[in-house]
Amino acid sequence: MAATGKGTPTAPARIVILVDNGVNGDSRVQKTAKSAADAGWDVILLGRSPNGQPQSWQLGEAQVRLLPMPTPLLKRRHEFRRRWISGPLAYPPTGVAAYRQQEVRAWLADLRFRQAQLTAADGAPLARRVLRVQELTAKVCRKWVSLRQRQLSQAQQRRKALRTPSDRAYTWLQLRLRGDRAWRRLEPALWDYELAYGPTLDELKPDVIYANDFRMVGVGARAKIRAAAEGHVVKLIWDVHEYLPGVKPRADNARWMVANRAHEHEYARHSDAVITVSERLAEFLKRDHALPELPSVVLNTPHAADALGAAGGAGPDIRSACGLGPDVPLVVYSGAAAAHRGMGVMVEAMPRLPGVHLAFVVNAPTGPYLTSLKKRATELGVADRLHVLPYVSPAEVVSFLATATVGVIPIHHWLNHEIQLITKFFEYSHARLPIVVSDVETMAATVRETGQGEVFRVDDVDEYVRAIEAVVADPARYRRAYDAMDLAAWTWERQAEVQNGIYHRLAPEGRRPVLSPPDAAPVAERLTRV
Repeated sequence: MAATGKGTPTAPARIVILVDNGVNGDSRVQKTAKSAADAGWDVILLGRSPNGQPQSWQLGEAQVRLLPMPTPLLKRRHEFRRRWISGPLAYPPTGVAAYRQQEVRAWLADLRFRQAQLTAADGAPLARRVLRVQELTAKVCRKWVSLRQRQLSQAQQRRKALRTPSDRAYTWLQLRLRGDRAWRRLEPALWDYELAYGPTLDELKPDVIYANDFRMVGVGARAKIRAAAEGHVVKLIWDVHEYLPGVKPRADNARWMVANRAHEHEYARHSDAVITVSERLAEFLKRDHALPELPSVVLNTPHAADALGAAGGAGPDIRSACGLGPDVPLVVYSGAAAAHRGMGVMVEAMPRLPGVHLAFVVNAPTGPYLTSLKKRATELGVADRLHVLPYVSPAEVVSFLATATVGVIPIHHWLNHEIQLITKFFEYSHARLPIVVSDVETMAATVRETGQGEVFRVDDVDEYVRAIEAVVADPARYRRAYDAMDLAAWTWERQAEVQNGIYHRLAPEGRRPVLSPPDAAPVAERLTRV
């Protein structure tokens, strides 16, 4: 409970956390919600339902609600129109093309059946000639339908990237006429988030809105302004997980980035506090949005208790999951599976690392990308040394990985990869694994400074093999580097203190919990002794 100035208990301030995903799999958001609730705040986490049905559950003392989000605005206006110039014979984009194709297939199937009937019954010659004429007509019709379908597909493909001269002119004109407000025309799908989250957010009457990333900052800012119009003060915290200009666009069209940057820029100024994941990103955000102060840094680190689990050796572990003995070298990659994460170099190097096993702990073990890597391992004759495993729960990650020989981060040179220590870097560190990382700026510099691993050039098989061989030859040397490191600084309890300080600064006076944030000191002391 909170307390008034006279000591009368009152309800603690309500914090509503917004995220544009289904919560499961987003460890930062889960930790934020749970730690805020543990500190005594009234916490509700709103996410997006993956199946269109409302869902709810408890995350510690925090309440999670997943909202249905229809996406009719995801399609653009031109996707509903005829292509009179680029495809004068094209079908309208109404689904009639698929209907006509199937209709002609059914016609031809019926004609083949009738031909078989005539053959079996020794039918009259006249009936056979009539049937042949009908077959010829159906085949001509099939070619006509295919032509119209092909024109529709080609026209849709040409417009998909929105890079035609008319598309470029429209984008330029909207930006010149509307400025940051241009996203309303260039990326109207952002309104789908507002229409899904906005009404519920207003009903909850939060005191603090905690908006995660670029889509939710607009939802939070608009709710803050609506509340102010009704006389209710709401504070907005914006948590920036990635630098928007440095992300890989979520959609393959030329408007996505400019529209989302305009949306972010319009609403960033309404934030009362900004949180992000690295000092470099904090500087970028302050510069880009003319923020009055440098954003606070909250690293996406594991709970101290989870790191202690690694030291204790309790629970499942990766070596047992792979069926390997204690002396078999085991290289692990843990995280999302994607080509730009550089996992391919790990497979290509396996023939040159005899006896070394490789484990991928990934979000999509049977997805197309992992399937391609497994196929390549088979071609190289190393499939028996490749192990593909699903994610474990966030609380188990560190202890699960701790029995590996080395953790690898082979990611490519994207701006967001350059400017921060990513989640798996902290997980590997708490598992006390030697780390082999590609030469992305911040992580490579950290590894060189601490001596906790080796660095190789992105996608360079020779360099990667050298780094792995160095670690496998003497893993204890790299593990000893952790004895001189303050791993307690890389725990979530320390990060939650920063967040809790911001909540106390923004929440209404008299509705701040008496309960202090969880004290990580005893855990941290034990952690440094491990």
